[in-house]
Amino acid sequence: MGIIFIALLSIRISIKSYFFSYLCAVKFSDLNLSNMQLKALDEAGLETPTVIQERAFPVIMSGKDVIGIAQTGTGKTLAYLLPVIRMWKFRKDPLPQILILVPTRELVEQVVSEINRITTYQNVVAVGVYGGVNMKRHQAAVEEGLDIVVGTPGRVFDLLLVGSLRPKAIRHLIIDEVDELLALGFRPQLTRIIDVLPPKRQNLLFSATMTEDVEEVIKDSFDFPVTIEAAPTGTPLENIQQWIYPALNYRTKLNLLAHLLQDEEAFHRALVFAPSKRLADMAYEQLEPIFGEKVGVIHANKSQNYRFERLRQFDSGEHRILIATDLISRGMDISDVSHVINLDMPETAEDYIHRIGRTGRADKSGISITMVREEEEAYLKAAEELMQKTVERLAFPEEVEINEELIPEEMPILRVPNVRVKLATKKAGAFHEKKKKNTKSVLTRRQLEEKRGRIKSNRRKKRKKKR
Repeated sequence: MGIIFIALLSIRISIKSYFFSYLCAVKFSDLNLSNMQLKALDEAGLETPTVIQERAFPVIMSGKDVIGIAQTGTGKTLAYLLPVIRMWKFRKDPLPQILILVPTRELVEQVVSEINRITTYQNVVAVGVYGGVNMKRHQAAVEEGLDIVVGTPGRVFDLLLVGSLRPKAIRHLIIDEVDELLALGFRPQLTRIIDVLPPKRQNLLFSATMTEDVEEVIKDSFDFPVTIEAAPTGTPLENIQQWIYPALNYRTKLNLLAHLLQDEEAFHRALVFAPSKRLADMAYEQLEPIFGEKVGVIHANKSQNYRFERLRQFDSGEHRILIATDLISRGMDISDVSHVINLDMPETAEDYIHRIGRTGRADKSGISITMVREEEEAYLKAAEELMQKTVERLAFPEEVEINEELIPEEMPILRVPNVRVKLATKKAGAFHEKKKKNTKSVLTRRQLEEKRGRIKSNRRKKRKKKR
């Protein structure tokens, strides 16, 4: 009887706590958003802010510098867009008020698309700029007038140099995915861009991880920033189930990949990460005969239009499988990715977290599968230490063929021993010493006359012999 009473009491408490949390859940309507923003969010089907969006909004609205740390897929883009657009005011001059720096072209397009989605009922003009495109097109777009510039640091700096982009009206600087931006070598351009911006501005920095390089940027450019963490740095999303398969080599991994992807119902939208452009093409060449047009591949060697088209086809469902490199591990926002499959274990734990963050987004569940060689176990251990979590190991399927042939990247490195050779310590000149007969000697007058006499005598004898 007592057990039943305790059970009923616990159920009652859980029900109460559920309704209390439901009633107390913050909605976008509870934030200080304009009616036009709320209408656009409602049409987009967004009602409840994520943790990072809820925590960042009031702090950004206060005008303070902010550092936002949140996992990939938690809505960092809206976390900074909503408050800065709320503070945006219409100006007669065509100068931009907001500058957003991101590491990749794909992320530029994603942010511009998000701005357009939430400003449907506002007269906000956003322009995306990035490399690989004729700069005159971007110059014309910027000079025509705009409110928000979204771009990669290289192209933004180029527009500043030619005078097309005038920064004097910028009030908000936002640096998104700053750790990846620095890893791509944009530190010099970032520093120069910050130097020419107005000193009276708000700085916002968002990232999934905090590295030493990021801390240096904060120290150099931010004034008493407020740090907002949706979760400790390096924490993966809780709704991502992680699995590990041991694999002998890359060719065996491709056999396992083809075997897993046969289940179309489970793997209805799979994103496959390859360690390099060559190996991504190699994976595509093995899968394309099996799955045909259902598989696509993108990496840096593909043209921009090709990459955008492959992403569109993957997002629309035309491609069930998309093979990619780390180029898009942060620059892509595609919903309903059922599986992330890693054909290698990234060397840095942060890259692993960014990869698996492509699934399990927007409170949906997802699965990540990583194929690990024995040589990659150390990288896996480092990732587990950062996440403070042990990833579940699965047994290698018996029906999958094991290919013992190694690719060039897996070949053992032949190291030649460094043999030390003892060098001669005697300093030698550039020329050898002359023979004794060739050396000059100081003669007296008498010795010189005798020498000349001998020479003349020898010449006479030679003439007589010739006669």
